[in-house]
Amino acid sequence: MQPQIDHIQITVKNLNEAELFYDRFLPLLGFDPNRKVKAHIAEHDFDVVEYTHPKLAFAITSPRLAFANDDVNRRKPGSLHHLAFKAESRAQVDQLYGELKKMEAMIVTPPRLYPEYSPDYYAVFLKDPDGIKFELVCTKAE
Repeated sequence: MQPQIDHIQITVKNLNEAELFYDRFLPLLGFDPNRKVKAHIAEHDFDVVEYTHPKLAFAITSPRLAFANDDVNRRKPGSLHHLAFKAESRAQVDQLYGELKKMEAMIVTPPRLYPEYSPDYYAVFLKDPDGIKFELVCTKAE
């Protein structure tokens, strides 16, 4: 077996608000907004919005009512610390950063080298409306 992720599903506080963000963010990563599907899964008590791509499905899910007012904390055990998407080049990271600024995304740090990770680690970090952290990274030597 090769380590390959089929899908990622993240619980968000407000599905409608999050959907507005992901409708703008995920197309920057190659997701086709026309391939988005929505469903209510009564048996598991959640609504889901799934964005599909031939290589990965990404879904956002409503919280259980009991957890609806909980805050996101990426350092809490069991939580997603952050999710990194691989860019083809540093120029692509910079281009995506420009698009993120246009959509007024919450930028944590603008693109730069992170030699503490590896000599050619070039990335931008951002957060979604719930504070879920994402990274767009290129590790190619340029």
